[in-house]
Amino acid sequence: MKLIPMISSGIAGPLGVLHLPRLWQKASLAAVGRLHDDYPGCGKGYDNMVLEGLGLDREAFLTFIKDKKPTYPECEAWVLSQKGGALDAEAVRKLNGAIAGYIHDDATRKAILAESNIEDTGAIKDAVNLNNLDDWKAFHRDVLA
Repeated sequence: MKLIPMISSGIAGPLGVLHLPRLWQKASLAAVGRLHDDYPGCGKGYDNMVLEGLGLDREAFLTFIKDKKPTYPECEAWVLSQKGGALDAEAVRKLNGAIAGYIHDDATRKAILAESNIEDTGAIKDAVNLNNLDDWKAFHRDVLA
């Protein structure tokens, strides 16, 4: 069975970087052929934002994940090793703000809410929560239904 990633982009690990745990999970699942077909192992949205925001080389990250199959703490240790042992706190703050503040376009918001039978009152606008709803709907559809 291919798996739907269930770690939210709104979750950070000990380093405090939003979405990094989800990126690790998706890339890890993709590396062993277990990521659900609807999800990229390392896409252009939040995945790319994290890699660029931390100044990490995409191919080096994906090779590390594929070759080492690290635990999440090992992934964070690798990130630190690429950054000389410490992250730039201001870069992390900006990255987290960009992730938390990202807003989907109206069509995407409306489609996700409609798929979950939620009225679009304008209360849910941020991509993190909309993506959570999308993941939960996919989980229910493909695993429970």
